[in-house]
Order: sequence, then structure tokens, then C-alpha cells
Amino acid sequence: MTETVQETAYTRQLQRTLRHRHIHFIALGSAIGTGLFYGSSDAIGTAGPGVVFVYLLGGAVVYFMLRALGEMAVANPVAGSFAEYCRRYLGPWAGYITGWMYAFEMIIVCLADLTAVALYMRFWYPDTPGWVWVAVALVIVAAANLASTRWYGELEFWFTLVKVVAVVAMIAGGAAILVFNVDTGGQAGIDNLWNDGGLFPNGVTGVLGSLILVLFAFGGTETIGVTAGEARDHETTIPRAVNTVPMRILLFYVLAILVIVSVIPWRRITGDESPFVQIFSSLGVGWAATALNVVVITAALSAVNSDLYGAGRVVFGMAREHLAPAAFARLSSGGVPVTTVAAMLVVLVTGVALQLWSDTAADLFSSIAALATFATVFVWLMILLAHLAGRQGWFGQEPVDAASLRFRVPLWPFGQYFAVAVILLTFGTMFWLEEFRSALVAGVVFTVLMSALYPLTRRRRGPAGVESEGARGIKRTAD
Repeated sequence: MTETVQETAYTRQLQRTLRHRHIHFIALGSAIGTGLFYGSSDAIGTAGPGVVFVYLLGGAVVYFMLRALGEMAVANPVAGSFAEYCRRYLGPWAGYITGWMYAFEMIIVCLADLTAVALYMRFWYPDTPGWVWVAVALVIVAAANLASTRWYGELEFWFTLVKVVAVVAMIAGGAAILVFNVDTGGQAGIDNLWNDGGLFPNGVTGVLGSLILVLFAFGGTETIGVTAGEARDHETTIPRAVNTVPMRILLFYVLAILVIVSVIPWRRITGDESPFVQIFSSLGVGWAATALNVVVITAALSAVNSDLYGAGRVVFGMAREHLAPAAFARLSSGGVPVTTVAAMLVVLVTGVALQLWSDTAADLFSSIAALATFATVFVWLMILLAHLAGRQGWFGQEPVDAASLRFRVPLWPFGQYFAVAVILLTFGTMFWLEEFRSALVAGVVFTVLMSALYPLTRRRRGPAGVESEGARGIKRTAD
């Protein structure tokens, strides 16, 4: 009887329950997080007002990466997404290390955001232990992720709606200050872009340093590809979601940052408070801090929600390919990889407990930004290389027939090589600038350690009934 139950759990398939609005808002929400609401101040301070152009550069990299991922996801909507594409086109080790690097990225970002929730709640409840709010946050996201994919999509929809309203309100308020010459008691004006040291007052070093912070803010956008395996109509929803990336970047990053550095002289954006708070304060909105606190808590919960989902699905797909422990290949009757999600929750609880116990929570978010960037751009690089390998037939494989593709990348192959070049520049910058070197070393050490464990996957055999192709881990009809 037990054996029959195990075989059922291992041979169940992911279910296509995510609707278009879920996919669209997951794509939208993945680009709007704490990296924008708070991290943007560090990027502005590093590069100066010209950071607007750095956001454009980073946005271009994200766009070409997502178009590559979208092309592969529409053609092959597999469980495990990009980890499976890397395995297929670059070899088993590439799929293995990409999947675990993504899981590593998601875990450390989740740790930062969960700890941030505890910090933000001190605004209202300074005497309440931080673990209480971490526990509440985990209960919310765990319930959504363990219940069903549909519930995850619903929760992310409403989280994203709050963030979008906040960004639009900030842009509208800042634009009103500039257009109607509102007296803010400061020095608002478009000339703030160049009247204090020029566009790039900190030179090349500032630009390159800000690039790392900017790419960190875009981390998580690759989750769009993971949703392909559970989208009701992936051939329509994924292209639509990916194609909205340029407009999202222009509106929610470039335009938002442009308004901020125009209204507030860049040297006054110190990071002591969010530039969003400074904008609202300039408008005389006394409850700005309270409103933003609600938004950043929502952003943090949204990030944990999406990261837990993405990491769980990728590790599940790897388990189906015997690149992760076989227990992670189990699915609940609702099509949720419960073992994987539960394991992620245990790691998060342990990590956050250690951080709160050691009383270093206040420094966690900023200290891991560079490390998260390493993991993020490493995954992006592997996605781009897998796409190039598939299209060009590297390693003796038959090239993908471009004419048969329903959703193709633009500017092929120049856009892909451009994105790869910028990512390699990012790695070089992390080595060159001392403040980022330790994160680079940590990322390399993680890669080496996980690679040392890779031979164990060759000995691993999946349970009866587990099929060898990740694409077979998806139920083709929606419930």
C-alpha cells in the first residue's frame, strides 16, 4: 500500500492553473521589489543621476535574457525551466549547477526579505520580538505555496497591485512637483541631473559599482520562465508577459528614478530613508513613512512568495532528472512539490533564526546584495549560453530550427552576445572593486562545493515511474 502511494506522489504532474492575469502580474511583480524601494538609493549614491542610464543598460540585459528564456519556454514548457534547458543544451553539470545556483539565489534573497519584514514591523511594534513577524510572514507564503499554484498566483496578484499603485503614485507626485513647480522647500528641477558634478560625478568606478546594485534589483525576473510549466496557455501568456518587460522597465525603474533624481538632488539621497519617502515628504504627505512601510512589507512578502515558488519548481524539475534528491520529485494531489517547498521553508526558518539570534538583521539586506547579484547573473549567463547552444548546435547537437519557433528573440544573435558581454563585465567589476570581491569569492566557493557533490548524482536513481524528460513532469490539460 505504501509503495503504491509513493509511486503516485512521484508520477503526478504539475497542473496548468495559472491564468493570464497571474502570469502578467508575476512578471510585473518580479521586477518591483525592495531593490527598487530601498536599494535604489545606494545605486543613485554610487553612480549619481546618470544611474538612469545604468538602469537602461541593465534593463536591456534583462530583456534579451528573458526573450531567450521565453523562446525556449514557449517551445518546451518543461518542469525545471532553465535548469532543464541548460541540461539539455549544455550538459548535465550545467543543468545541475544552474538549478542549485538559482535555489541558492532565492534562499539568500528570501532570508534578506524575511529579516526585512521583522525590521519594518518595528516601526509599529518596536517591543515585539522579530521572530513573531517572520513566523507570520512564513505562515502566509507557506499556506499559499503549499495549498496550490492557483493560490500562489492569487496572492502574488494582490501583492503586485499594491506595489504598482505605490510606484505610480510616487511618479505622479514627483511629476506634479516638476510640472507645477510645487514649493517643496528644496531644489527640485530637471537641472539636478547635471548641475552637481554632471551625469556621472563618480566616473567609471561609480557606473560599474551601480551596475551590480541595479542588476540585483532586476533579480527574480527569470521566474517568468518557471511559470510556463503551470500556465494555462503558455504559448500566449509567456510571450505577452515577456514583451511587457521593456515598458515595465521604462515605467517602474527608469521613469521612477528619473523623477527621484530630478526632485531630490542626488547627494541628498543618503539611504537613511527610502527616496520614495523623501518624495512623499516633499509633497507634505505626513503619513508617507507609514504608507511606504506597508508597501515595503508587501514587497518583501511578494519576493518571498515568488522566490519560494521559483526555487521549489526548479529543484522539483531537477529531481525529476536525478540532479537533486529523489524525495524532491514528489507532488501532492494538488500538483504542488510539497517536499521541496517544505525543505525550503526549513532552511529559511533556520537561516532567519540565526540572523535574528545574532542580532545582525539590520545589516543583512545590504550585505547580501552583491552575493545575490553573483548568483543572479550566473543564472542569466547560463540561460543565454543554453539558448545560444541550442540555436547554433554546439557540442555536435542538431541546431534548433528557428523557422519552427513561435516566439523568437529579436536582433539575433547580437542581442544575446551583448547581454553575455555585460554579464562578464559584471563579474570583472566584482573582482576589480574590493567591496564586492568577497561576494565573488563566496559565489565561486559555492560553485566549487556544489560541483564537488555533482558526481553523487550519477549514482542516484529515481524511484519507479519517474520519467527521464522534464517536459513529462507537466500535466497538459488544466483542471
